[in-house]
Amino acid sequence: MSRFEFLAPCHFGLESVLKKEIDNLGYEVTQVEDGRVIFAGDESAVSRANIFLRTTERVLLKVDKFKAESFDELFEKTKAIPWENYIPVNGKFWVAKATSIKSKVFSPSDIQSIMKKAIVERLKKIYKIEWFPEDGNEYPIRVTFMKDEITIGIDTSGESLHKRGYRKLTSKAPITETLAAALILLTPWNKDRILIDPFCGSGTIPIEAAMIGANIAPGINRSFISENWTDLIPKKNWYSAIEEANDVRRDSVEMTIQGYDLDGEIIKAARQNAALAEVDQYIHFQQRSVSDLSHNKKYGFIITNPPYGERLEDKADLPALYKEIGRTFNALDSWSYFIITSYEDAQKYIGRKADKNRKIYNGMMKTYFYQFMGPKPPKRENKENLH
Repeated sequence: MSRFEFLAPCHFGLESVLKKEIDNLGYEVTQVEDGRVIFAGDESAVSRANIFLRTTERVLLKVDKFKAESFDELFEKTKAIPWENYIPVNGKFWVAKATSIKSKVFSPSDIQSIMKKAIVERLKKIYKIEWFPEDGNEYPIRVTFMKDEITIGIDTSGESLHKRGYRKLTSKAPITETLAAALILLTPWNKDRILIDPFCGSGTIPIEAAMIGANIAPGINRSFISENWTDLIPKKNWYSAIEEANDVRRDSVEMTIQGYDLDGEIIKAARQNAALAEVDQYIHFQQRSVSDLSHNKKYGFIITNPPYGERLEDKADLPALYKEIGRTFNALDSWSYFIITSYEDAQKYIGRKADKNRKIYNGMMKTYFYQFMGPKPPKRENKENLH
């Protein structure tokens, strides 16, 4: 059985969550770097990682890593890689993305064209042909230069893994599915505890929570570019990964998850998204303001992504909004609440210092995940009282 290395990129600040997910899948994590986790596995890891991992953006099959300080060196070392082990004679291949940080080789477009040329030169000799039809399966290559060291991977996912397939309609500033799942996994929430998102938008946090609670694999209803790489990954691996996902799914679970938003149209969209994700039976969506939030049960969780005021005209509204958040949440005095925001003065206007504050980069935007911990429920309390 072949052993491969894989690169799993994630949001900066969420590496520990992804590492734990990979550990739980049974694969050996070989390295944790800023914004990515590297792990080892056999060919079945391609299908299992794509179908089960909630917090990575994609799964890359690692091809090589080397130092290159000039375009000539990049060309020669790329050409030396045994590309024929990955790309068949009719394969369509291109360098889909190149990034360069603190490196002498820094032009992404030049990196892309030089590497493509080097791969073509290699495969011409191996396959003894002058021209490649490229009418077969697709093998997108992604590369990262960091301090003159290049890491090369072939993308096994295709479309980014945050695209689960259920989010047809979105709100103005949606949170991605991978980020929403990571935020939930950073909290002690579990399916036996109430969860409310009072700024739910198109429903991503409640939907991801319901999928976690019912143990629904995030990639169960979508396809992946590497499904057709039968020269590398036997088709049966995909069938067995899907079978495994269906076996571990818990359809009879009971959960109390609620999503609120001021916008009635976006609540309709959230309901449709939840239905597409097959979790609508677990979530109650309602048009409601944060100031109307109250609950008679104790020890619940709030996980939410309130407006950041990224547009200048919205900034003036933020102090009043975050004061309202603080007043409403403080009334739920036994609850724990978790807020992701880029608003620097969030704690000041909420009126309470967070117990924990984690920096997470949402793309290029620095955000803070404020964690306000409520008391733990008494151990002997009947679970029924938590619903």
